[in-house]
Amino acid sequence: MKKAILALADGTVFEGRALGFDGETVGEVVFNTAMTGYQEILTDPSYKGQIVTMTCPHIGNYGVSREDVESRRVWAEGFVVKESSRKPSNWRAIQGLDDYLRQARVVGIEGLDTRALTRHLRDHGSQQAVISHLDLDHRRAVEKAKTAPGILGRDLVREVTCREAYAWTEGSGQWTPESDRNGPQRPTRPFRVVVYDFGVKQNILRRLVDIGCTVTVVPASTTADAVKALRPDGVLLSNGPGDPEGLPYAAKAVKQLLGWRPMLCICLGHQILGLAMGLRTYKLKFGHHAANHPVLDVRTRKVEITSQNHNFAVQAPAGSASDAAPMATETSFGRVAVSHLSLNDGSIEGMVLLDHPVLSVQYHPEASPGPHDSAYLFHQFAQMMEKHHA
Repeated sequence: MKKAILALADGTVFEGRALGFDGETVGEVVFNTAMTGYQEILTDPSYKGQIVTMTCPHIGNYGVSREDVESRRVWAEGFVVKESSRKPSNWRAIQGLDDYLRQARVVGIEGLDTRALTRHLRDHGSQQAVISHLDLDHRRAVEKAKTAPGILGRDLVREVTCREAYAWTEGSGQWTPESDRNGPQRPTRPFRVVVYDFGVKQNILRRLVDIGCTVTVVPASTTADAVKALRPDGVLLSNGPGDPEGLPYAAKAVKQLLGWRPMLCICLGHQILGLAMGLRTYKLKFGHHAANHPVLDVRTRKVEITSQNHNFAVQAPAGSASDAAPMATETSFGRVAVSHLSLNDGSIEGMVLLDHPVLSVQYHPEASPGPHDSAYLFHQFAQMMEKHHA
């Protein structure tokens, strides 16, 4: 089998075998500790600009299916696995992982020690890297990684967002979570929700339809006035890739929408909300990429197991983050309290505005892939819209 290398900007080089499209790619290499969900991960627009390493040693054993995509295409810049299955077993599968990567023109590598790579990234941080099937010279590959542009300050959202507004009508169907089938009642009427597409995952849109919403998706650059002209009952800020500080236009629009309608903010949307309120964001050493991260709701003391994918986080307002109880901090838009904290590193995982119907989470309540512990947040959003328009 053809040889390949993975070269990191700090000079570390791993040798392996070629996987997927024959070529060379560059991106920030990160690791994901999910046991399953590789197709959803590959098609998550939040991975634009990144090379994804799966820590689970055997990837691809259930193949690729039409139902498991999260967007219109694969966005990951590259894919790293210990062993790729060549014989998938799944009645829904239409092809194997290697063929899927080739078709999507995604350069990958297998056969390297992904445990050693993960430990290296945990010690030294995520960094730019090159996967090459074409040039196996270690020195040249490392130099390419060193000179590749990082994600700090880059607007990657413009590369993944939709070009024009569209309506979304598809729900989860037979995959609707059990919590929805036997959970809270649907709203008394269909609520109109505008979703800012910063790189939205389709399961977020499906979950909104599941709870009875009429959904319109708009480009990331849509102005506040344009959103108001659509007369929605609520606004959702989606997930997406890259540095939130590279999106000043998004923070400007959110400032003008705060307090106007109920708002739910997810992942990058949570970070943009923080910037709109005058808070700061920062880059995590190696990010959170998994389907098994524990998060504490400091209001109820309940622990949720969550799906996560982010490299940046909101800096805690002075005196607001506490593992005992939420504390309110004054901002120009009213009081904000930290509602959720990571039990791994103590970073902020959620906020609530106490004077406006706004809540945000850093993790992914749509859980694709991942557990459904946080599905209740969509119902809370519906209840906020119900109360606001009572």
